Amino acid sequence: MTQHLADALPTSTGTQPGWWREAVIYQVYPRSFADSNGDGMGDLEGIRSRLPYLKELGVDAVWLSPFYASPQADAGYDVADYRAIDPMFGTLHDADAVIREAHALDLRIIVDLVPNHCSDQHEWFKQALREGPGTPLRERFHFRPGQGTSGELPPNDWESIFGGPAWTRVADGEWYLHLFAPEQPDFNWEHPAVQDEFRSILRFWLDLGADGFRIDVAHGLVKAPGLPDLGRDEQLKLLGNQVLPFFDQDGVHEIYRSWRRVLDEYAGDRIGVAEAWTPSADRTALYLRPDELHQAFNFHYLNTGWDAQALRAAIDDSLDSMRPVGAPTTWVLSNHDVVRHRTRFGSLARARAAALLMLALPGSAYVYQGEELGLPEVVDLPDEVRQDPSFFKANGQDGLRDGCRVPIPWSGDEAPYGFGSGGSWLPQPAEWAGLSVAAQTGDPASTLELYRAALRIRRAHADLGAGDAVEWLAAPEGVLAFRRGGFVCTVNTTGEAVRLPAAGTVLLASGDIAEPDVLPADTAVWWQG
Repeated sequence: MTQHLADALPTSTGTQPGWWREAVIYQVYPRSFADSNGDGMGDLEGIRSRLPYLKELGVDAVWLSPFYASPQADAGYDVADYRAIDPMFGTLHDADAVIREAHALDLRIIVDLVPNHCSDQHEWFKQALREGPGTPLRERFHFRPGQGTSGELPPNDWESIFGGPAWTRVADGEWYLHLFAPEQPDFNWEHPAVQDEFRSILRFWLDLGADGFRIDVAHGLVKAPGLPDLGRDEQLKLLGNQVLPFFDQDGVHEIYRSWRRVLDEYAGDRIGVAEAWTPSADRTALYLRPDELHQAFNFHYLNTGWDAQALRAAIDDSLDSMRPVGAPTTWVLSNHDVVRHRTRFGSLARARAAALLMLALPGSAYVYQGEELGLPEVVDLPDEVRQDPSFFKANGQDGLRDGCRVPIPWSGDEAPYGFGSGGSWLPQPAEWAGLSVAAQTGDPASTLELYRAALRIRRAHADLGAGDAVEWLAAPEGVLAFRRGGFVCTVNTTGEAVRLPAAGTVLLASGDIAEPDVLPADTAVWWQG
């Protein structure tokens, strides 16, 4: 049942225009952040209690992954009611408290919105099943008759991101489309009732004080007319760049223009952030035209390896693509869907250097919970504890997402390391005792203190934050060097130390600097020129 509050929440008191252009936004995955009631699952009260930590860390906003009422077939990305909180996370009053306290700390709150699909337990879908073929509720989804002599074959050859057909047959013989799990039927965004409903959902959360929305699968809402066959057997990738008839269709842009009009009705610079997997940065930029959304995740940068030439190309391509539409470029290294970058890059040293590179670039940066602790991917989870639906599908999306979703360590020498009093829904490694917030706080060599220092400098330095360009400087092969006003960043992506003239006074370094003109392997340095 949809929950309601008697009064609306205030929006953030900040008045700086365009705050998102340079914001550092921290992603909280609610079930793995902090558990207040000892059930082993993180919750909203746990988040509220840890907001002072995020304020001290130095971030500007907090993005909350889904906390809506949900059967949890896909960790909350299968929403049964967009206006209610799942009991495992708390109540709407708990969401009220999170937003109010965040605003009191001058932190903004970004809510995760899931418009491509809902849960098969959503009232619309349940009613559509009850009413049968040809009824109005079925038109709000993609129901189709099957192929074959008796309709026993799916309507087309589309595959689910999680593996297997993107269609499931119901008892009356029709099939429905789900680009993800069978429990996640896709909405038909050609239907005006769907469009009206989501504008209403936007207003519900904006009235409650949300400062913006991260839009899940923003590129997937509109499908090509006629739902044409894909015509190949290649398994779809969650962060792939294939050109597909159900992703990145031009029709999505009119939807976001209508959403932008809703956002602009509200004071306080409310924003929309697209999770849009597109074939190129140029295609991503289309979501950020002045009358559409404000930001989009930079998956092209996230997918770039630890290589100076490739990183420079990704940086230039990203900045060049965003500049014509006047949108800020975003930078991200990790999130809840990918292997943590410490593990992807192969070492903590590289992860620390990558963080300084990301935070030196012009635009907005995203930090995934636990990356400020230098957490690695957990790669040895027992099969019996895994919950990622793609893990259970042959040829699915790798099944590796549980490893980046393990609850983060706060304190103590034994699991669950201050996460809560009743264990944790995924087991935490024994070696995480030395990576907890308490263990790293006050240690100048720790990754946590590196992030705190970097965010403090970023906030104070006039040449960091917003912008749309860098000035590249001459550097040896395998080294990146760029200037932003009086600030210089140098990054050595090679496995060997290199000689490079000192660019000024060291502000911060990701590793030890023994000689000012020697840049150690896998190290980044911030300089005041």
